[in-house]
Amino acid sequence: MRRIFYGFLAMVVVIAILAFTVLPPLRWTLIVLLPVAAIGISDMMQTKRTLLRNFPVIAHFRYMFEAIRPEMYQYFVESDIEGVPFDRDTRSLIYQRAKKVRDTIPFGTKEDVYAVGYEWVGHSLSPIHFESADLRRTIGGPDCKQPYSSSILNISAMSYGSLSKEAILALSSGAKMGNFAHNTGEGGLSPYHLEGGADIIWQIGTGYFGCRTWEGEFSPELYAQNASHPQVKMIELKLSQGAKPGHGGMLPGSKVTAEIAAIRNVEIGKTVLSPPGHATFSTPIGMLEFIKHLRDLSGGKPVGIKLCIGKRRDFLAICKAMVKTGIMPDFITVDGGEGGTGAAPLEFSNHVGTPLFEGLIFVHNSLVGYGLRQHITVIATGKVSSGFNLLKRLALGADICHSARAMMMALGCIQALKCNTNTCPVGITTHDPQLTAGLVVANKSERVASYQRETVESLSNMMGAMGLDNPDNLKPWHVMRRVSATDVQHYGEIYHYLKEGELLDDENLPPSFARACQAASAETFAHVVGDGS
Repeated sequence: MRRIFYGFLAMVVVIAILAFTVLPPLRWTLIVLLPVAAIGISDMMQTKRTLLRNFPVIAHFRYMFEAIRPEMYQYFVESDIEGVPFDRDTRSLIYQRAKKVRDTIPFGTKEDVYAVGYEWVGHSLSPIHFESADLRRTIGGPDCKQPYSSSILNISAMSYGSLSKEAILALSSGAKMGNFAHNTGEGGLSPYHLEGGADIIWQIGTGYFGCRTWEGEFSPELYAQNASHPQVKMIELKLSQGAKPGHGGMLPGSKVTAEIAAIRNVEIGKTVLSPPGHATFSTPIGMLEFIKHLRDLSGGKPVGIKLCIGKRRDFLAICKAMVKTGIMPDFITVDGGEGGTGAAPLEFSNHVGTPLFEGLIFVHNSLVGYGLRQHITVIATGKVSSGFNLLKRLALGADICHSARAMMMALGCIQALKCNTNTCPVGITTHDPQLTAGLVVANKSERVASYQRETVESLSNMMGAMGLDNPDNLKPWHVMRRVSATDVQHYGEIYHYLKEGELLDDENLPPSFARACQAASAETFAHVVGDGS
C-alpha cells in the first residue's frame, strides 16, 4: 500500500505542475487531492499505529467503523472469518493494557453468569495488598548450578523467520524493559533476540537449529557456544507443540537467506526439514541423559522440556525414568492442543493433542504421584491473555505462564490470519520491507512491557481480593465453574488430584492412572502391556 501511496503522491505533484502551468482548471482537483496527500504523509510519519503507516489514508476507514460502532466493524472485517483466536472483549483488554488505556468497564459483568461454563473466584472479607513485582519464581532443580529468577508471565516461543526482525526486536526490548523472559522458538538464537537485551529461553527443537552439524545432527560445540551466552538463562528442549504435535516443520529454500542460514546453521537456499521427533535419543532414559548433557554443557543452567500431552503413557514413562535415574528436567512447559501462533494443518490444529487444562492437570498429578513435583517447575502456555487466565492456570497446577498470541496483539496484531502468507498487514509475521517498515520497535516494545506489567498487576489485585499473598496458596478449589444450569463445582471436584507418591505403589494405583502406568516403561516409549493410553 505504501507503493500505491507513493504513486498517488507522484500523481498529485504532476497534477499540481499542470494546474499551475498549462491546465488551470485542474486546480479545483487539488482541493481534494492535497488534503488527502497531507493525511497520508501524516499517517506515514506517525509511529503509534502500524496500520496507518502501512496503509495511509485507507486504514482510517477501519478505525472509523470501530469508533462509530464496534458491531459494524465486526461485520465488515470479521464476518467471513472462522476461528478467530480471541474474541473482541479479549482483544480490547489486551490493546488497552498495551496502550496504557483505562481497562475498567461500566454496568457490571459482560458475561452471562448463569451460562454453563461461567467461571469465577471468591473474594475474602479480609483482602490484602501486595506488589506484583513479588510474583517471581526461581527455576532450577537439585542439579542446576545457575537457577533463574523468572517472572510469572513471559513471552512464549516464536521464532525469527516466522516473525519479522522488527517484531523480535520489539518483543525482546519489551521483555528487557519489564524484566521478563523471551523464548526464541525453535528457529534458533538470532541477533535480534540478543539485541533487545532480554533474558532468553533458548528453545531447541528436532532440527537442532543453532546447534547442528551440516548433516542435521546435534553439535555439542555449537550448543555450548550459544548456551554460554550470558543472556541465555534457560534451555528448553521441545518435544512437541500445541499447534501441530508430532508433526515436523519445513522452511522452503526460498526463505533460507544468508542470515537465516547462519542463524540456523543450514545451507543457503536449501529447504530445511524439521523431523517429527528427536534423533539424539529414542527412550525416556536416553532423553533424560541428553538433558543432563545439555545442562552440563551449559555450565549448569536450567534445562527443561516442552510438550503437548499425547499418549499418557509416554509422559508417565518419563516420570518412571526420573525415579529410576534420579535425573530430572528443571522445568516442564505444558502446551495445550489449542495453543500455537504458527500455521499448521487444520486437522492437527483442531484434533491432535490434549487441551491445556487436561494436560496441565495430568502433568501436575503425575509429578505429584511419583514424588517429583517439588523439584520441577511447571510452565503453562496456551491462550494466556488476562489476570484471570493466569490465576486459573496457577490454581490448576502451573507455577509460571508463557503467552504468545497476546504478546503478538500487544505488538499490534489485528488477527488478520495472514501469518503464513508473508502479507501480515502490521509487519509482525512478514519480511516484506514495505510492511515491516510500519512496525516501530521503540513504540511497540513499550506496549509489550505495559501489557505484561498490567496483566501481572491484575493477577496480584485478584489474589489480594482473595486474601492470598503467594501463588503457592492458589488451589483448584478456588476456581468455581457452572457445570449446569443448577450445579456449580470447583476444579477440585471436577478433576481428581493425586496425593504425594500415590503412583509409586504399583499394587494400589488410582483407577484413572492404572492402565497408563502399567503400559509405561522407563526403558521405552513403546507400548509395554495391556492397552493403556
